[in-house]
Amino acid sequence: MQVHSLAWYRPFAKGLVVATAIASLFGAGFDAGASPENPLPVAAANKLPRWRGFNLLEKFMLNKGRSPFVEQDFKMISEWGFNFVRLPMDYRLWIKDGNWDEFDEGVLSEIDQAVEWGRRYGIHVCLNFHRAPGYTVARPPEATSLWADAETQRVCAKHWAMFARRYRGVSNDLLSFDLLNEPAGVTEEIYTPVARMLVEAIRKEDPQRLIISDGLQWGTKPIPSLASLGIAQSTRGYSPFELTHYKAPWVNRMDFPPAAWPREIGPNGILLGVSKPEGGSPLLIEGGFAVDTRLRLHVMKVSSLAHLVVEADGNTVWDKKFTTGPDKGEWKTGEYQKERNIWVNTYDRDYTCMIPAGTKQVALRVTDGDWLALSMLGLKSSASSREDTLDLTQEFGRKAEVLHYAPNAAGGRFPGVEKRDRAWLWKENIVPWKDLEAQGVGVIVGEWGAFNQTPHDVFLRWAEDSLANWKQAGWGWALWNFRGGFGVLDSKRSDVNYEDYHGFQLDRKLLELLQKY
Repeated sequence: MQVHSLAWYRPFAKGLVVATAIASLFGAGFDAGASPENPLPVAAANKLPRWRGFNLLEKFMLNKGRSPFVEQDFKMISEWGFNFVRLPMDYRLWIKDGNWDEFDEGVLSEIDQAVEWGRRYGIHVCLNFHRAPGYTVARPPEATSLWADAETQRVCAKHWAMFARRYRGVSNDLLSFDLLNEPAGVTEEIYTPVARMLVEAIRKEDPQRLIISDGLQWGTKPIPSLASLGIAQSTRGYSPFELTHYKAPWVNRMDFPPAAWPREIGPNGILLGVSKPEGGSPLLIEGGFAVDTRLRLHVMKVSSLAHLVVEADGNTVWDKKFTTGPDKGEWKTGEYQKERNIWVNTYDRDYTCMIPAGTKQVALRVTDGDWLALSMLGLKSSASSREDTLDLTQEFGRKAEVLHYAPNAAGGRFPGVEKRDRAWLWKENIVPWKDLEAQGVGVIVGEWGAFNQTPHDVFLRWAEDSLANWKQAGWGWALWNFRGGFGVLDSKRSDVNYEDYHGFQLDRKLLELLQKY
C-alpha cells in the first residue's frame, strides 16, 4: 500500500497514532495534491462553481443508525455526470459514549472514506453539521443552546477545529465545510457572532478552508453581516413549501391545498372574528354574477367558534356556526391548545350556497367567534358545467384583498390574482440572494426537492422551473436526497413507472431532467 502524502492529516489530538490509522484507511493512495480522475472546478468563496449533486444521509441522524457512506453512490453520481455531495451529519455519531469532548476515530474514518471517494470519482464533498452541539432543527432538541451557552460554543468550535486539522491542506476544489444546517428561530444579531467564532476556529487550523453558511430561517434568508468573513452562503429550494412538503408526515399540515404547478392563488382565506385585535375584515368577491351561481367553500380549520356569514349585496344568503371540541362532530380531527384553553378542529369539508343572479358583490365574514380558515373556493354558474376554483392564501392576520371574478374572461376567471410560476420563483427566491452575491458572496442551493406525495407531473414541472432559474443564476444545487423520498432512487412514489437499476428503483424522468440542467 502506498500513500503519496499525509500533509492534510497533520497530527491532532493523538498525533502519529491517528495519522497512521488514517494512512492505513487510504492505503489505496490518497494524495491531497493529486488530480482526481474527473477534474473538479476551481472553488472560491466569492464565486462557487455550479456544482450539481445530492445530499447523502448515512450520518444524518443518530436514530437512523450508524451506517458508513456507500461507494456505489459516489460511483453512480459520477457516472451520471454530477460532481457534488453534501453530507448532513449528526455530531452524536462521532463522539464517544455520549461525551462530546471525546471523538470516535472509527466513525471519523468513515467520513474520511467519503472524502477519498469524492477525490476518486471527481465529486466535491461538503461536510455539514445537521445537528451540532447545542443546535438542531430536528427532534429532540439539544439540552443546551449554542446561541447562549459559552461551554456549548466551546465544544462546537472544538468539533469544527478537529475537522479542520484533519483535512488541512485538502484542496477547496474537493472539500468544503457547511457550518450549521438551516439556522432557525434565531436573529442575525445572535447568529452572526456564533458563526464568526466557528469560522475562526476552523481558520486557526486551516486558514484557507472553503466555508459555507446556510441562510437564516431554514436557509431561506441571506445574511449580509457575514459578507466580510469571506465565506459563501447556501439557500434552499423548498418554495412553495405546500408543494414541496405536500402530505409530508413530519410537517403535520392537513391544511395544505392540493399540490399544483404553475398555479393561481387568491386572497387570504383565514377570516378573523370581528372581536379580534387584528380586525375582522371580510373576503369580498366582485364581478359577474349574471345568473344564479353556486359558491363552494372548503372549510379547513376552525378555532374555538366561528359564525360564518355569506352576504350578497349586503343580504345574508347563508350562515353557519362552526363549533369545535373533543367529541365527534362534522370535523375530522381536533387539537386542544392548552395555553389558550381552546380547541382547533380540522373540518376539511365543502359547504355550498347559491348567489342570486344580478349580485354585484359577495362578502364572506366571521361575525362572531375566533377564526376560520378557508383553503379554497369554487364558483359554478347555472349556465355552465364548469366550476372555476381558486386556492386561497393562508396567512394569519393579513387583510383579505378584493377578489375579482370574470367567468367569461379569456385571460383568466380571476384577474389580478397572484400567479406562481417560474417568474414568481425568481422574484421570491433568486433576487434577494443575487443582492448578496453582488457583495462578493458565492451562493449554492444546498437542499431542494419535493416529497413523494407531491404528484410526479407537478413535481417535474416545478423542478424544471427551479432548475432553469438556478442555471440562469449560475448556482449549483444538491437534491435532498439521492436514495429516498425526495431522490432519484427508491423514492416510493405511487405514480412513477420505475426502472430497475442495479437493484434500485430509478426515476428515469427525474434523472434525465437533472442531467439536462
